[in-house]
Amino acid sequence: MKNGKKFSLLIILLSSLVLSGCSVSTVSSASSASPVTEIDLWVYQIGNFGNAETVQAFIDDFQSQHPDIHVNVDYLDYTTGDDQVNASIAAGTEPDVIMEGPERLVTNWGAKGVMVELSDLWTDEALADINATNPVISEACRNSERMYYEYPLCINAHCMAINYEMFAKAGALVDINMETHTWTTEQFVDACQKLAASGLCDTPGIVYCGGQGGDQGTRALITNMYGAQFTNADHTAYTINSEAGIKAMNELVSMCEEGVFSYNAGIQASDELKNFAQGSTAMSLAWNSSNEKSYADQVSFTPYTMTFPTDSGEPQLCGGIWGFGVFNSQDDARISAAKELIRFFCDDPVQRVKSVQAARSFPVRASIGNPYQGTADEQRMSTYQKMLSYLGDYYSITPGWSAQRTAWWTMLQQVFHGTDAQTAADQYVKIANAAIANEVK
Repeated sequence: MKNGKKFSLLIILLSSLVLSGCSVSTVSSASSASPVTEIDLWVYQIGNFGNAETVQAFIDDFQSQHPDIHVNVDYLDYTTGDDQVNASIAAGTEPDVIMEGPERLVTNWGAKGVMVELSDLWTDEALADINATNPVISEACRNSERMYYEYPLCINAHCMAINYEMFAKAGALVDINMETHTWTTEQFVDACQKLAASGLCDTPGIVYCGGQGGDQGTRALITNMYGAQFTNADHTAYTINSEAGIKAMNELVSMCEEGVFSYNAGIQASDELKNFAQGSTAMSLAWNSSNEKSYADQVSFTPYTMTFPTDSGEPQLCGGIWGFGVFNSQDDARISAAKELIRFFCDDPVQRVKSVQAARSFPVRASIGNPYQGTADEQRMSTYQKMLSYLGDYYSITPGWSAQRTAWWTMLQQVFHGTDAQTAADQYVKIANAAIANEVK
């Protein structure tokens, strides 16, 4: 009789859950009958966030605080990750939370209408704290209608690196300002000539354009050399076909023809970084603090951080703002759980420091201070913190960003295969600006 009563109670409980329409993954049979909301987190390889052991430890801590939320994690790389996300959008199987930057969260997926607006995470306190670091951050995380699609965690600057010992042997250290880590375009060309003549490397450096991986490096080199602007100030048009942009492309083509620089249409930044780590090249266009850490065991020289060369003396580095966005599952419980996970990563007083350190970047919140102070990484990261002062316009929030990235490396292939630079750049701008028009409709 007792067993019959228990069975009847179980039937009633399960029936009530089904009829209520709750989003339930599992039911706790130990301490309560509370529903568990299951969500999916996808992360790109941002620092150590690509390490499953690191991320799972964070998730375990989160779940211990939120036993009513279960988090599944998947890891994306920058070669196939965008295709995976786009395929999931088409199939309606998007993750609940994704970690990336504004160029994807805001100008790509946000513009497609598949993301949740996150203004409730942007409290007055959070906005003031983030703006105290750099107002560009909050601007980058929202669209022109001031709708937030990213809640940021960290920021970093993309820069160059040189092989210090190789430069020293080639007599090229005189071409860099070791106090400011800057150099002029003339000094850059002179250093490349010395390195090529020294025979110490296969080539001083490479313009890579086998795909979009690490394209911030080639963009930064071409825009900085003679002060070209990649977009206009209000991010409504791509403008690299300017006189300054064409001058930089022609200079690089000439350097390649003279054998003091190289071009390779078959590689992306990951390949260029391997060449640099192996000593085949004397510099990398795709460096940052995360890459230095990743390649620390592979280099037998000192990677010396540098800005991109410029004729103005005022380098403008591309930045990375990484954080989290929420795909719109139309499920209130999952959306609420997703936001709770973001608050944990970005706002929890203890976890937010661990999160920034794992991303190998710097906090967007001024109140955090220096998360590397007193750690083994303090001295190494100090140079990269200086690079933040050279951050330029965050133009990657320009509409049409995804389409222009493909057009960009296609244009470089054309230019370095003999197409007139002005002709190729005009065609690139035509394609990129058409993509803006399509998205703004």
